[in-house]
Amino acid sequence: MSYKVGIIGTGYVGLVSGTTFSATGNHVLCVDIDEAKVEIMRQAKSPIFEPGLERLMAKNIKEGRLNFTTKLEEAVSTCQFIFLCLPTPPNEDGSADLHHVLDVAKDIANIIKSKNITDEKIIINKSTVPVGTGEKVKSIFAEILGENNIVNIVSNPEFLSEGFAVEEATYPDRVVVGTDKAHIGDLMRDLYKPFVRNNNPILIMDIKSAELTKYAANSFLAVKISYMNELSRYCEAVGADIDKIRTGMGYDPRIGNKFLYAGLGYGGSCFPKDVKALAYSAKDIGVPLTMVENAEAVNYSQLLFFTNKVFKKFGNNLSGLHFAFWGLSFKPETDDIREAPAFFVIEELLKAGAKISAYDPEAIENTKKIFGDKITYCENQYEALQNADALIIATEWTVFRTPDFGIMKSTLKSPVIIDGRNVYETKEMKSLGFDYISIGRGVQA
Repeated sequence: MSYKVGIIGTGYVGLVSGTTFSATGNHVLCVDIDEAKVEIMRQAKSPIFEPGLERLMAKNIKEGRLNFTTKLEEAVSTCQFIFLCLPTPPNEDGSADLHHVLDVAKDIANIIKSKNITDEKIIINKSTVPVGTGEKVKSIFAEILGENNIVNIVSNPEFLSEGFAVEEATYPDRVVVGTDKAHIGDLMRDLYKPFVRNNNPILIMDIKSAELTKYAANSFLAVKISYMNELSRYCEAVGADIDKIRTGMGYDPRIGNKFLYAGLGYGGSCFPKDVKALAYSAKDIGVPLTMVENAEAVNYSQLLFFTNKVFKKFGNNLSGLHFAFWGLSFKPETDDIREAPAFFVIEELLKAGAKISAYDPEAIENTKKIFGDKITYCENQYEALQNADALIIATEWTVFRTPDFGIMKSTLKSPVIIDGRNVYETKEMKSLGFDYISIGRGVQA
């Protein structure tokens, strides 16, 4: 069955979700307050870099199933399913800032009341929110609509990975739905049915459990990453190789081989804020999650650990030294720079007087908004190496995996590579004459 779906907020989650819902035959109306952004999306241009997204947008816009507007009232009046895909950034204390979600809930309630809308509405919170947010949203509608409350609240967290979001939204490994009404669960199951034809599960549970599932998943993955990063330091101290250990661990089906790669730390729009928010929420009610708190602490210390590799090699005063950066986004296949580890390292090197030149396949324009003219931006990876005293690899883009090492060696002022993603093999780099410093592979500088 085809449904009318409203998407409130066209950030990363909203735009991908709205586009993929339209691809299964639903009529989707995406709402955003930014008129310029809406106009760009109407032309089938995505404001974010996500492989495959613009092609899918263009197809569904052309076929009339995907539309964009700045008018919230239009979506509330016409759509049965209304997804809240709004930002929940961290406050200074680490708690999630819910004002976008709660303010929009009030706006929707007031529209329903003023227009005397009587058909049932399903308000789905797809934003990542702490436990109890559903109750807060529910109370807003109860207070404003009273006995005429025709709204049902659902928690439906997303589990998308930037760079693979279109594929993962189209073929999700599971769909989590939190609701306290059986018939709403049935409607949500019907909406998602085209996405799970491979028999992956649609899990219906209570709202609070659904809200916590997203935080629990992201925080657990952050714990895995932080564990491997901390272990990599021990490997360097005793002369072990973290890559060999990762391989040995990954074959254990109880552990799996994902999120076991050591590096300079995690970043992005989800892990940092979700770890902070879960840690804050648990501590706030007197049940601290020390493992989650430690994951955050280890991530920060790993950034320092990697940055100190530069200082150990070149000294604390970097005046007159030039460093090339390959990679600026927090991970490959995205232009997202939120909490990007590269930025932490760049900031520290700039403070020490260094000159920075940088290349990233997608994130340069976003980076300019942060650093402006403090660093030099290059059109290709080899241009960044010119007159550089060392190359720092901060993001493992595919284009960096098989470079021309001859060009690299002849372009760099000195053949030094400090690799935050363990992209190359240590033996090969040594045989090529590079001073290659990576993470967790024996005793290094």
